[in-house]
Amino acid sequence: MEKQKIVVKVSMNSDKQTRKALKIAVSISGVESASFVKDQLIAVTGEAIDYIELTTLLTKRIGYTEELLSVGLVEESKPPIEAPRQVDPYHYIMKCSKM
Repeated sequence: MEKQKIVVKVSMNSDKQTRKALKIAVSISGVESASFVKDQLIAVTGEAIDYIELTTLLTKRIGYTEELLSVGLVEESKPPIEAPRQVDPYHYIMKCSKM
């Protein structure tokens, strides 16, 4: 199963509500991480997350859940593979002989 990322906009008025919302998000099965993105946005990442359960719990315990902004797969970026460096033996010999 692939990882998915869910972004939810929740009306939060204080830091206490923000911390509580993050605790609620992490408590749902399948969630690996939850973070506070911007003003009133929470991003949740994991596998097989039930976004209906997430929005229902946030609405019940925090307040009005304004929008479910996005539900999508996480694209894991792979670092580019570099080709092995070619060493010019003539250049290396000339460099060493000057020392």
